[in-house]
Amino acid sequence: MSEFKLHHHVSELMNLLGVRSTDTVGAEVYTEMLQKNTTPYITTQVSAHQAKRKIAESSTTPIEFLAKYDELKGKNMRDLDPLVLLLSQLTEEEQTKKILEKQAKTKADEAGMTLLQHGKIFSQLPAPGAKITNQEFTELKDMLLKESKSVAGTTSTEILRKALREKQMKRNVNIPPQPEWLFQRPSLTLDFIVGVDEPIDQNIVPLGSLPLPMQEQAIIEDLLKCMEGIEGKYILARALTERYAPKEFMIDESLDPSVQELVRRFLPLCSNYSTVVRFIEEKSAFEYGLVNHALSASMRTLIKDYMVLVAQLEQQYRNGNLTLQKFWFYIQPTMRTLDILASIANSINRGECIGGAVLSLLHEKTSGLIGDAKCQELCLFLTQSACVPYFEILEKWIYKGIIKDPYSEFLVEENETIQKEKLQEDYNDAYWDQHYTICRERIPVFLEQVADKILNTGKYLNVIRLCGRDPKFPYAVEMVYTLKERKYYEQIEKAYSYASKLLLDLLMKEKELNSRIKSIKHYFLLDKGDFLVQFMDMTEEEMKQDIDNIMPSRLESLLELALRTSTANVDPFKDDLKVELLPYDLITQLFQILTIDTKQEKDYRVDPTDLHLSGLEAFSFDYVVKWPVSLVLNRKALTRYQMLFRHLFYCKHVERQLCSVWIGNKAAKMYSLHSCKWYSAAFALRQKMLNFVQNFEYYMLFEVIEYNWHVFQSNMDSRLSSSTSVEVETKPTRESSLQATKKDSKATSSKQKMATKIVAENVDLLVASENFERTIANFDQNFTRLLLELLEKIMDYSCNSGEPKLHNILYRLDFNGFYTERLEAISAERATMDASSTHSSDTGSTGSWPTSSFTSSRPDSARYVPGLMKSRSSSSNNSTS
Repeated sequence: MSEFKLHHHVSELMNLLGVRSTDTVGAEVYTEMLQKNTTPYITTQVSAHQAKRKIAESSTTPIEFLAKYDELKGKNMRDLDPLVLLLSQLTEEEQTKKILEKQAKTKADEAGMTLLQHGKIFSQLPAPGAKITNQEFTELKDMLLKESKSVAGTTSTEILRKALREKQMKRNVNIPPQPEWLFQRPSLTLDFIVGVDEPIDQNIVPLGSLPLPMQEQAIIEDLLKCMEGIEGKYILARALTERYAPKEFMIDESLDPSVQELVRRFLPLCSNYSTVVRFIEEKSAFEYGLVNHALSASMRTLIKDYMVLVAQLEQQYRNGNLTLQKFWFYIQPTMRTLDILASIANSINRGECIGGAVLSLLHEKTSGLIGDAKCQELCLFLTQSACVPYFEILEKWIYKGIIKDPYSEFLVEENETIQKEKLQEDYNDAYWDQHYTICRERIPVFLEQVADKILNTGKYLNVIRLCGRDPKFPYAVEMVYTLKERKYYEQIEKAYSYASKLLLDLLMKEKELNSRIKSIKHYFLLDKGDFLVQFMDMTEEEMKQDIDNIMPSRLESLLELALRTSTANVDPFKDDLKVELLPYDLITQLFQILTIDTKQEKDYRVDPTDLHLSGLEAFSFDYVVKWPVSLVLNRKALTRYQMLFRHLFYCKHVERQLCSVWIGNKAAKMYSLHSCKWYSAAFALRQKMLNFVQNFEYYMLFEVIEYNWHVFQSNMDSRLSSSTSVEVETKPTRESSLQATKKDSKATSSKQKMATKIVAENVDLLVASENFERTIANFDQNFTRLLLELLEKIMDYSCNSGEPKLHNILYRLDFNGFYTERLEAISAERATMDASSTHSSDTGSTGSWPTSSFTSSRPDSARYVPGLMKSRSSSSNNSTS
């Protein structure tokens, strides 16, 4: 689950519980905690015995709860025990229980439903024939209407939930049809054909009328038949009440009681045989998958051995050497075997298990029989047999990068609708993240620890295969299931290391990924200064025009000319650089990305014709990347580079404009100092702006981009030296930075509106006012105020986040302490104003303080300390009072 989706769920849960207003931590902290404590694909192993007991003790219906738990446990529900553990912990949280009860009551009242149990409602109904008043009748009608709404709502919800679950569980498989003759010949079975409730032949002599030795011989013959799935004369099979119900039998009641009691001990063997052969015949159908096919085949071999035993017993019976006591002695080992087989069959049937779920169940059965060597050996044989087709799919995947899963059983699922050609079109990592995905329900428990490596190993080899190669793991060996998981863990680790090295060599050496990335840095991160200056000089007139009046072909020609006549000409990948005119500006693009899958997404779907963009606002570079480099430099990554470039490019444009103003200001030197003194303020303002822009660019280019680029290159070199993994480890950083940007999106939007308003007001003032000096003063005042706000925000963020690198830009912008004095003065003034307001409220005065009091109450050591302003104010207040 992605960080954004997890954050959304946490926020929704806080809203449902009604704790958002009182919570002091925030959804971000809870999201981070959940991410740190979440392990993908691994089922938490917990003991639910005490938890189950605790819930039953606190429940009003403990018997129903325990029955439901046993039912779900029998269906092999994967996360049942962790859920029960969570619910048991909730029973101890009284505050949480009260909140949940309150929310449930509120929801029920809004929907016109009731939370009373059905039994309590029925107990409130009057007895038949009793007389009730009109008021009682009205109350009874309202109560029953609420209950009917509740039942109808629950039923529809359950039906919808079941339909969605079945839709999700529906496998994308092409199942061959079963032949018609299979259904037209019901006798093609090893199970009892038809069970009846009474003997068919009425002329059969009751066993009670025969001597005891003859009774024993007759009943032995019937038992031998029932062990083969054939009804006898005196032992008859009943019809099944349910599809997977155990087979039940009727015995002639006239049989001697002692013999009858001994015969009843044989019947579970016959019932288990019926369960096993029904399982074999059903699970051999195509739709149940290769794992069930293999398990059925292994059970069939055991049934063959069982039939050999029956034949030997029959031979003993015909020779007159078989008594009931000998019979009972001979079948003891077989009874335990069939009991285990029937238990496995019933568990798979109840859980409707397929593929990895079957292997998980077999693994748990095998591990649970540690004290019984023979039974564990039997389960180990069944598990190894069932694992054969699954491990064959696994071997093809981790050795060759091929997935051949005809019945959708393997833990890796292929989504054929997502093609690699979309990498250059869609702003996401859909191909790499969604073309091959892990289906958690299909992971066997003994492969959970390495599920992620299995997925990535096949992905790496599949990329190489799509490049026209045929990768083959040189150390491939057949994988066999064992209780010592480390054996195939080591083999998976070797395959993962080999696939990682193979893909890394392909990308780095043959496809020159590192050179590609450096090429992108040259253009998108303004690494080639002479190329950029030459290009901006050539396109200056084009960038001023409206986007509709610009010819992209002309820009392409100018770009090629700038590339050929600058140091960028030595770049072998320069021809992959293209020009793109986007239909939105940078701010709109940022908000469109940050509001994806949110309620605000539609607010930023702006018609390009409404923006009236200039060429400068719409301009960006694009880069052509081919497979398999497009896995790394996909559209998502290129869009990030584009946004960085657009910001830097605009800053360079502002710097060029200020430099142009400086060139124009040189004409003022021909006038005398007295006649041009009113230009001095404009010159000073221009120099302050230029100083800010140049230092801001220096900080971004050298202290942010170059530093992180060096770290990035170091990480690339370390991965090259180890050659064991090509996983990009910057995802948490990217997501956290996007999350931080998303939190400040509203504040940024308001600041943008305010800045636009200020610029518009000043431009109007410049046009309308005849006092040029006053206009410059207003510009200077607004620029200084906004710059001080920026510096204050930077200091606050630096102190709160513990990031000292942000101080560097402050040192460069405030090299002579000019802005520090201004900020200290503002800080002292705010502290004094807070103190005066506090004093006024304490004394009950409605007026302001006298001037003498204001001056004397001002702190002598007022210093600008961002983030501590409030504490300074409070300490000042305390000293004043």
